Amino acid sequence: MTYCVAAKLKAGLVFLSDSRTNAGLDQISTFRKMLVYERPGDRFMCLLSAGNLSISQSVREILQVEKLPDHEGGDPITIWNARSMFDAVRVLGSAVRHVYERDGESLKRAGVDFNVSMIFGGQIACEGMRLFQVYSAGNFIEATPDTPFFQIGESKYGKPVLDRVITPDTPLDEAAKCVLVSMDSTLKSNLSVGLPLDLAVYEADRLQTERITCIDEHNPYFRMLHDTWGQKLREVFDSIEDPTWDGTPTEVPLMAGSERAQPLRKITNEREKLI
Repeated sequence: MTYCVAAKLKAGLVFLSDSRTNAGLDQISTFRKMLVYERPGDRFMCLLSAGNLSISQSVREILQVEKLPDHEGGDPITIWNARSMFDAVRVLGSAVRHVYERDGESLKRAGVDFNVSMIFGGQIACEGMRLFQVYSAGNFIEATPDTPFFQIGESKYGKPVLDRVITPDTPLDEAAKCVLVSMDSTLKSNLSVGLPLDLAVYEADRLQTERITCIDEHNPYFRMLHDTWGQKLREVFDSIEDPTWDGTPTEVPLMAGSERAQPLRKITNEREKLI
């Protein structure tokens, strides 16, 4: 399993992925799930992948050479000459379908689902930043101000903090901190997600980035974040009143005085036991 997350903000883009591909009592393997495509001054693109590893590897390889016809009569479209991120993600979708057409039937005969999902985002010169989530059929959706982040893989543990923090106006470094907290929550609750992590932070309109890092268990910032997040959660939890059951006056009673609050209860008497 895996967990990948990306956020699109007014200030830029943030991408984060784990690297665990198999988890068991005696076997753990890793594989990098982030790939950055960059031509400084012209385009920056980042791809995150989840699902069947053999499928995602094949898609990544084919993406390097995949072409789409240009309806305006120009050269075939690749990720390196695409004039927009929309065209670039169309090339990615075509690569996914290419792998399905080649391997889908044989995988099905072997009882293996064609399972791959991807996040693809970036910026090409002369247009704004864009972020997409790509599905197994090669179709995709785009991030909007109402949905400024995407997750793939084991997403449920890390989603609550993203829902509460990430908005289009979130500063770039704050968003990076938030996705790392989201990952830390996932690592805490799911063995199938694991270190090391790959983080890329892209500043809007720069068309390149130096803010790419690999985070392992010795990374001082991530260790600090892990310890502090756990401690602060405990402090907030301890600051909330415990529920009261004995009628003690409180501003926030647990036992509300309404008809709906009464439980359904069946009383069994001795006669009913004999029937």
